[in-house]
Amino acid sequence: MKLNVTAIALTVGLVWGGAMLVVGSANLIWPDYGSAFLEVAASIYPGYRPGTGWGSVVTGSLYGLVDGAIGGAVLGWLYNLLAGTRSGGPA
Repeated sequence: MKLNVTAIALTVGLVWGGAMLVVGSANLIWPDYGSAFLEVAASIYPGYRPGTGWGSVVTGSLYGLVDGAIGGAVLGWLYNLLAGTRSGGPA
């Protein structure tokens, strides 16, 4: 069975971007919430500075969307590549 690479890329992108949106928004309300997670994200995404306002939440969400979509596409492509080379085994 092959995966639809576009569908998995969009799904992972939306989930990761949504996670960044939820955690970033909660961090604005409760400054201690998710701060370690957001600091790790800030070390990966250039220009992202958590806790500096709604602009940072949008920036982090967009980074998460794009990063997740790329990661999901790679995951789907790799799965299809490895699933296609499988020989033998139960059906």
